[in-house]
Amino acid sequence: MFDFLQGYDLLGAFWVTVQLTVYSAIGSLVWGTLLAAMRVSPVPLMRGFGTVYVNVVRNIPLTVIIVFTSLGLFQTLGVSMGADRFTTINFRLAVLGLIAYTSAFVCEALRSGINTVPLGQVEAARAIGLGFPQILRIIVLPQAFRSVVGPLANVLIALTKNTTVAAAIGVAEAALLMREMIENEAQLILISGIFAVGFICLTLPTGLFLGWVAKKVAVRR
Repeated sequence: MFDFLQGYDLLGAFWVTVQLTVYSAIGSLVWGTLLAAMRVSPVPLMRGFGTVYVNVVRNIPLTVIIVFTSLGLFQTLGVSMGADRFTTINFRLAVLGLIAYTSAFVCEALRSGINTVPLGQVEAARAIGLGFPQILRIIVLPQAFRSVVGPLANVLIALTKNTTVAAAIGVAEAALLMREMIENEAQLILISGIFAVGFICLTLPTGLFLGWVAKKVAVRR
């Protein structure tokens, strides 16, 4: 029943999906943290930039962002992300688009965590002479991260599923292989079931593990 799979690199496609998820998750966490810092910054210009970025990007369809990275950045502006092969360029552009999109949701999750930190702790830090960057790094962000592990897990699961959009610019991940198999084979339900199980195997353990971590590191108030 599964003989038709022999002609396709199923594990390779899911490995590309995993790579897209990992690289995009790391980049989104870094950029999303910076955006969250901007959202609560005392500097109006930084606060305005963070607010505009989040409100604009999260209301743009991910497909539009991914296609723009290929048609706009690469084909129009010649941005190749330091790669010289077409497949590598598209992979890096897809990661860039996923980071730009997902970081807006990471920012909002972190900002909700920042809002849970008691104001008295921030005022006490100011009273002993700590500046805004020190308050964020030493007092606010450690507590914020601990309180939003659950929401960040949801963002990571959504990111894993959103990697399928990279097929729009030819990245050889799971969704692109699924489309190719559906076009060439007559096993529509079976193929769909295989890829559904594959994504469940990627997302379910992640959700369970991060849910356990969230309970372990939760801030006791």
